Amino acid sequence: MAELKINRQILSLPGRGLVVGALLLVAAGAVFFAADGARAGIFNTKHNLGSTGLNAASQFSGTREICVFCHTPHGGNEAAAVPLWNRTLDPNGFQTYDQMGTTTLDAHVEQIGSVSLACLSCHDGTQAMDSLLNEPGSGRVFPGFSGGIWSGQAASVGGRIGPPGVITNLGKDLTNDHPVGIQYAGGGYSASNPSGPGADKDFNQANTAVVGSERVWWVNTPVEGSLAFEKTDMKLYTRIGTRGRYAGEPQPYVECASCHDPHVDYNPTFLRIDPKGSAVCLTCHAK
Repeated sequence: MAELKINRQILSLPGRGLVVGALLLVAAGAVFFAADGARAGIFNTKHNLGSTGLNAASQFSGTREICVFCHTPHGGNEAAAVPLWNRTLDPNGFQTYDQMGTTTLDAHVEQIGSVSLACLSCHDGTQAMDSLLNEPGSGRVFPGFSGGIWSGQAASVGGRIGPPGVITNLGKDLTNDHPVGIQYAGGGYSASNPSGPGADKDFNQANTAVVGSERVWWVNTPVEGSLAFEKTDMKLYTRIGTRGRYAGEPQPYVECASCHDPHVDYNPTFLRIDPKGSAVCLTCHAK
């Protein structure tokens, strides 16, 4: 949501009521514009799976809704690390990057989970994009999370996010994909050692802060020019490490949504920043 910042000096000056009123109207307009812009961003991408979306003609047109293919206002999947998730999760059977046998890996990889598991509930190719817990527009909440509750047109014909072999259908063998559920910078960051540094010096320094009662980490990009976390920064996701020096502590991990923001349309493949010049890679990797 857009943050409203109003100059307190203007509010304290006499005879400036009209100016303040104008500022408030402009600020309110900015909020509506920002909200509409967020909706428009999803509308114009392949994540709009409804009948108004880019996928409708070739895949299905069961509803004009957009958000429902990922989120539901009631009865969301409580096992998901993202809000009100409207899909089933299957954490089993994944092959992760550390199983490839590479000798250059110096970080621990956790079992697939966090936001990556939510992404893979579409992109692992095991269930149709409209196999949902709750039906679009129904307002009904169904018990149980087995195999998806509502099945639309794509599910009825076995339609998936894409045929086997295309990049959007990752499958469950992730050994040929960028590692997810992997400690940032080879480990070294934790709740007791929040500023690191990372064990692997070929990574840039992570930024950290306490938000509410939770410690978070991210890696700054030059897009916004701010040291505070922005949507265009590479977001690291806090998980409890199970191995290594700081096992049992919250630590920063790289997940699918570290590099991708599923709600934007201003970069290819939902990347947080323009990949020109390998900017996405070089945000984290010091090469």
